[in-house]
Parts: sequence; C-alpha cells; structure tokens
Amino acid sequence: MKENRLALLAEGMKNWKPPEIPENIPHGDMPGDKVEIGQGHIDKANLIFPLLVPMAAEAAEKTGKAVVCVCGGSGVGKSETASLLSHYFRSAGVGSYTLSGDNYPRRIPMYNDAERVRVFRTAGLEGMLEQKVYSAEAGRTLQELWEKETDADPGKAKEYPWLAVYQQAGRKALSGYLGTDLEQDYEQLSRIIAAFKAGEETIWLKRMGRTEDQRWYDAVDFSDVQVLIIEWTHGNSDHLQGVDVPVLLNSTPEETRAHRRARNRDGKTDSAFTTMVLEIEQQELDSCAHKAKLIISKSGQVLSYEQYRRLMDGQEG
Repeated sequence: MKENRLALLAEGMKNWKPPEIPENIPHGDMPGDKVEIGQGHIDKANLIFPLLVPMAAEAAEKTGKAVVCVCGGSGVGKSETASLLSHYFRSAGVGSYTLSGDNYPRRIPMYNDAERVRVFRTAGLEGMLEQKVYSAEAGRTLQELWEKETDADPGKAKEYPWLAVYQQAGRKALSGYLGTDLEQDYEQLSRIIAAFKAGEETIWLKRMGRTEDQRWYDAVDFSDVQVLIIEWTHGNSDHLQGVDVPVLLNSTPEETRAHRRARNRDGKTDSAFTTMVLEIEQQELDSCAHKAKLIISKSGQVLSYEQYRRLMDGQEG
C-alpha cells in the first residue's frame, strides 16, 4: 500500500493553515457547472476541514482511500464547499477529486423534469378516480391548470376542493420517485466508489449535459487520489454504498426559500411544483441526517444531531 498521506496530514493538523485560493479553483465535473466562491463558503470550508481530516484518515486506514460526500438542499453551497475541501487536501499533499452526483440521474434534466411532472399528474388523476371526485368539469379545469402550471398550488384547492385529493395523491407518488433508484443511478455510482477503494488507477466517469446527445464518459486518473469528494443532494442516501464521511450542509426550509427568493433577480418565485419538489428533497435529507458525521448550519456552526433536530423542529432559532 502506498504511504497513507491522510494519516500524516491528520497528525500535523495542529499546524494547519488555510491555503491561498486561486481565482480559477478546480471544481466538480458536471459539464457547464459554475462555481462562485464567496467568503461564506470559505468560512465553512475552514470550519469543516480540520474536523474532516481525522475522520477521513480513520476511514482510510485499511485501503488508504476515503470517500466524503457533501450534501444539502438547493443553494446551500455544496459545489463551492466541496471544491474548497478538495483544494485544501491537494494543497496539503493529499490527492483529491471532486465528483458531481448530478451526472448520475437516469434521464437528462429536461426528460427528468418531464418525468417528475408525469408521475405527479398521473397519480393525481388516479387518486381522483379512486376517491370518486373526478368529473368532466374537473377534467377540463385540470387542463387549464396544467397549461398555467398551477395544478400543484395548494391555494387552488380552496377554489376547487377536489384538487386537494389530486395534489395529495400526486405528492405521494412524487415522493416515491424523487431521490430513489428510479430517478438516480445509485448502482453505477456505488460501483465507481468500490472501484476507487479497490485501487483502480483509471476509472471511467459519466458526463451529462442538457441534451440527449451530450452524454459520454471520461477516463479519470485516480492513481494519486486518496480522497474522493462527492457533491450531491443525494450523497447521504441509503441507496448509495461506500460513503465514509457524510457532511450535511443544512438549511431550514425557511432559509432555503429566502435564498431562492434572493437569487431570483427577475422577481419570479418558484412554481408550486418546484416548491413541492424542494420540500420532498428536504424530507429525504432529513430522514438521512442522523448518518451525517458533520452537520453544518446555514450560519456556519457545527451542530450535533440533537441540535439539528431541535432546529428543524422549530424549537430554536
């Protein structure tokens, strides 16, 4: 086995200082992905890295390899933080590679978005039939709501009571699709993790663009990589095998909504359907949070699981 540079780094962490950050820092491997690092990301990475190193070193005791995932909801800074952590490892003499899990859905974004809508609407219609609230008039109204993309708006259910049945059934089905192995190719990514830990020096990694003809594989040299960092909403999922150190960048639903409102410079808010998707993804993150080795709040504090639980349950600010 090659020298365990992770163990040496862990031994010398008392003297560690954050390295300089280049203007064009290497980042995840999602085609077209843009990373804009701000001081908040740097502060979080500086907080995480000294805590992460001994955990990674312990995970690498047998194989000399460690797999870290940086997960969290929309806009929490996964890509930026993962890029910084990889840079810190490389600057300390430990090879690191940042992999974007967004390359591993089963469908390109356009088709996956369409499949999400199909799952929701199909189950919604079936729910209406099952509960015997479907009518020709309701069907015509649904057509209008679909055209305006407002069929997931809870406010519309006050105007059309049968719509609550549609939305409840649709949401249940959507929860059974989002973040599952029906949507994401966990098996392929788990094989990549296994190959990395087995010491394979060259691994073919998937690349996915925005259109059907933009899918290919790149041969990536892992001969000098000791730490694989996966940045992905679903990185802490029970479906993904081989992750050693899950790091959860937490954001409460209120913080996520505030961030997305601030980011939408044209003043548009998320659609009701997008809001539903984000809420379901938040539930997935929440259900796996107990496995995270590190939980970092939006404000940049290390949380125990108990503190996280109180925060998410609204028991503390």
